[in-house]
Amino acid sequence: MRSNTPSLAPGFTLFPSLKPPHTTLFFHQIFVLILTFLAYASFHASRKPPSIVKSVLGPTFQTDSTSNDTGWAPFNGPEGTHRLGELDLAFLTSYAIGMYFAGHVGDRIDLRLFLVFGMMGSGILTIIFGFGYWFDVHLLGYFIGVQVICGVFQSIGWPCVVSVVGNWFGKEKRGLIMGVWTSHTSVGNIIGSVVASGVLEFGWGWSFLVPGILIIVVGILVFCFLVVSPDDLGFEMMSSGREIEMSVGEENVANLEKVESEEAGLLENKDSDSLAAIGFLEAWRLPGVAPFSLCLFFSKLVAYTFLYWLPFYIRHTAVAGVHLSHKTAGILSTIFDIGGVLGGVLAGFISDVIDARAVTSVTFLLLSIPALILYRIYGSVSMVTNIGLMFLSGLLVNGPYSLITTAVAADLGTQDLIKGNSRALATVTAIIDGTGSVGAALGPLLAGYISTRGWNSVFLMLIFAIFFASIFLVRVAKTEIGRMVSEGKELGSSVTAS
Repeated sequence: MRSNTPSLAPGFTLFPSLKPPHTTLFFHQIFVLILTFLAYASFHASRKPPSIVKSVLGPTFQTDSTSNDTGWAPFNGPEGTHRLGELDLAFLTSYAIGMYFAGHVGDRIDLRLFLVFGMMGSGILTIIFGFGYWFDVHLLGYFIGVQVICGVFQSIGWPCVVSVVGNWFGKEKRGLIMGVWTSHTSVGNIIGSVVASGVLEFGWGWSFLVPGILIIVVGILVFCFLVVSPDDLGFEMMSSGREIEMSVGEENVANLEKVESEEAGLLENKDSDSLAAIGFLEAWRLPGVAPFSLCLFFSKLVAYTFLYWLPFYIRHTAVAGVHLSHKTAGILSTIFDIGGVLGGVLAGFISDVIDARAVTSVTFLLLSIPALILYRIYGSVSMVTNIGLMFLSGLLVNGPYSLITTAVAADLGTQDLIKGNSRALATVTAIIDGTGSVGAALGPLLAGYISTRGWNSVFLMLIFAIFFASIFLVRVAKTEIGRMVSEGKELGSSVTAS
């Protein structure tokens, strides 16, 4: 469906038994899910080290008298938390800007090669950051420069993997499928936290070296085996109308004419609309793109504040009167991401059942506000309460974040208004996640500055962000509720009539 026909991955030349007719469409769908899961998990694993080493690099103002921490210039002075926040800002700003361009480029070139390019660059830059430890680098410009370039490479990953998965899967049960698949974000965070924390005792440089090597190794696998579209292997079901046939079997008879009309429109525009990549401004004007993008701005602000500052917060907040070690704090922070795995799956499943993405997102967001308040107040009482409330917070915070960046983006990028345009998904995905990434850049920076006034101020900022995220989806949620009420009345009328 692309003007530049992608080359088949070389692994299929080495292993011809992986090609049809030896393998089925279902086999390759699962294979693509696994490969893209590993790819983006490795992106996040390589993105996690800065948050793990913050407590080692930064100022040591905790009351634990047994600590021998000295920090690492230029992050260990009175303005250390500010510098660490600026480091996050450098990475996430270039990531957000790069996201818009990455989606635009991804709709026009071979996604497999573009994705591998991003993975290799991310791995190399992550390793270069770690070299600062062995070469005794104390220049702020060095670390910021590396993070800026790394952010550009990292921005390539998301539009590519979402586009590939969107090519292989239709809309049926997309929320559940992508809810399970999008756990790669949390799984990657967990892997990155455990690996970076595990080697931290040997020196903070190792916390960057190992995840950097990991993403390069996974990138080699992606280069060898990823297939961008079912068309590349001769599978025609995703574009021939069989997907629509399957949908008709699950809808009531009243929708039959509508589906047939959509199928005719899709086939009619196959040679024109589906081949032209959608424009950036045109994608912004698609229904639902703007409100979900702005919602994700605030949702990702909250999620990334936890991603980059939670280990630091745990290290500097006594649990049951005891300050935890750097390693323990880093590993304990994975509880938030474990909750995020369940939250993403649960949000996807619920949104499929009720067929309402916005309602699901708003519900999770509003419930996360009391969860964060409880975590701040009672998280330090005991290890059990800390783990339980951190898990609940991760579930509720990451649920809508995962849903919007995957199922919602895929829905909006393949909606009927585009008339079968298969080249819009990466652009729409990049707009939504790119806007969210601006919030992701702002959150950690604000946390670095506000934390010097106390962590209550940081949590207050997060609560306000969640409230605004909910506000932007109110109108969409009302529309979904109205549709559900209308469909319920129609169903009741048809049952009565029968």
